[in-house]
Amino acid sequence: MSTLDENLAKAQTYLDGYRESGVENLIDGQSLPASSGDTFETISPVDLKPLASVAQGTAADIDRAAKAATKAFPAWAAMPGKERKAILHRIADAIVERAEEIAFLESLDTGQSIRFMAKAALRGAENFRFFADQAPGARDGKTLHGPNQMNFTTRKPIGPVGVITPWNTPFMLSTWKIAPALAAGCTVVHKPAEFSPITARLLADIAHEAGLPPGVWNVVNGLGEDAGRALTEHPDIKAISFVGESRTGQMIMAQGAPTLKRVHFELGGKNPCIVFADADLERALDAAVFMIYSLNGERCTSSSRLLVEESIYDDFTAKVAARAGNIKVGHPLDPDTVVGPLIHPTHEEKVLSYFDVAREEGATIATGGAKADDAPGGGCYVQPTLFTGARNDMRIAQEEIFGPVLTAIPFKDEADALALANDVDYGLSAYLWTSDVTRSLRFADALDVGMIWVNSENIRHLPSPFGGTKASGIGRDGGDYSFDFYMETKNVAIATSDHKIPKLGG
Repeated sequence: MSTLDENLAKAQTYLDGYRESGVENLIDGQSLPASSGDTFETISPVDLKPLASVAQGTAADIDRAAKAATKAFPAWAAMPGKERKAILHRIADAIVERAEEIAFLESLDTGQSIRFMAKAALRGAENFRFFADQAPGARDGKTLHGPNQMNFTTRKPIGPVGVITPWNTPFMLSTWKIAPALAAGCTVVHKPAEFSPITARLLADIAHEAGLPPGVWNVVNGLGEDAGRALTEHPDIKAISFVGESRTGQMIMAQGAPTLKRVHFELGGKNPCIVFADADLERALDAAVFMIYSLNGERCTSSSRLLVEESIYDDFTAKVAARAGNIKVGHPLDPDTVVGPLIHPTHEEKVLSYFDVAREEGATIATGGAKADDAPGGGCYVQPTLFTGARNDMRIAQEEIFGPVLTAIPFKDEADALALANDVDYGLSAYLWTSDVTRSLRFADALDVGMIWVNSENIRHLPSPFGGTKASGIGRDGGDYSFDFYMETKNVAIATSDHKIPKLGG
């Protein structure tokens, strides 16, 4: 395994091109600065030093990209699915070939540990392969028989779409959104998060080098209030797929309303990990720790609330605290690092503020609860933290912290556990640990969330639906569910007999 010094040397090599030329927009197959000439800097969360200058796109750049996507749409939509499949598979091949470069740049730009980002790049390739294979049948529908009538359905791509992705695992999430759009026959205008723009441009470059026609996939960097808003309001953009905070989702829905845009939102979560005393407690411990402290806790499906049956609460949370205290916080390119720096000083400040909130609310900080000052570079490092003695009405149990911070709450019985699990504004995912099969079925049916893993951490099955309820989002990704969003369904009804038609005026 490479050492930190070796990884740093490789990462600098990959970064050199962006340091020299910056991260420009990609519109109609051309690399372009912002029309205004303005730029902003993306900084390293390791030491807060600039990584590269980034084109600060505005409404004019979004308009140019939307027009390019509109122009490219008819030919891309008309391309046989078999041909789109071949292009998407070439993109997947190129992602695999450049997986190390992707992982290193992602770690530098986001602060995520290289041990997780290496897998994220390969997951991106899997996303492209999966949806590539669905492309030939994307337009297929159903045959529906009625009295004296035969109906058949077909689907067609909705048109140019806007994709707005977050900063936590930007490469993988970009593939998760863009691959099905392309497979369906849509063209794309992509607005990456301003905190982590580098790999979004790299991904688009990979796609064009693999033979994607100009204008099919455009990338415009910029701030949410400028480029993002222009994208959500643009009349040529037929739908917006967004991953990010619930509050931003509300604004996007309002901005898209005048043009009746279709929206798909994957938003926040305050996901419970529910542990009953009859569970395999060692496996439950492994999963609970992994699902909050991996990826810096900066993921929407993290199990940030730990609900534990009273009889085992003290012992179980003591073991979680011991595990959390042993987790290595360090440079994201160090192979031994589990928790790297948080994405940006603004976000670090938010996460750190909850330590004071916990104290004010009367919770106990069992471990962590401070900035990790001994980590290299002086960046946005936060200690893995566990709050115990918490109640579900506390802010630390209700609000999405989005960091390596876990809130543990005891429950009395199944009814109490269910009430606690559902008593939040969010409804993205839940993790249930019990050896009682009947209870698992009953409990899962009553949980008000979009996804439930029983006796497991989050393991994605690409054909299955991904999404949440309540403030956690609208719509589902995955398998054919993605095509339901990116395509319009048409029904054709054919009369099969000379049925009686009402006669008026004769």
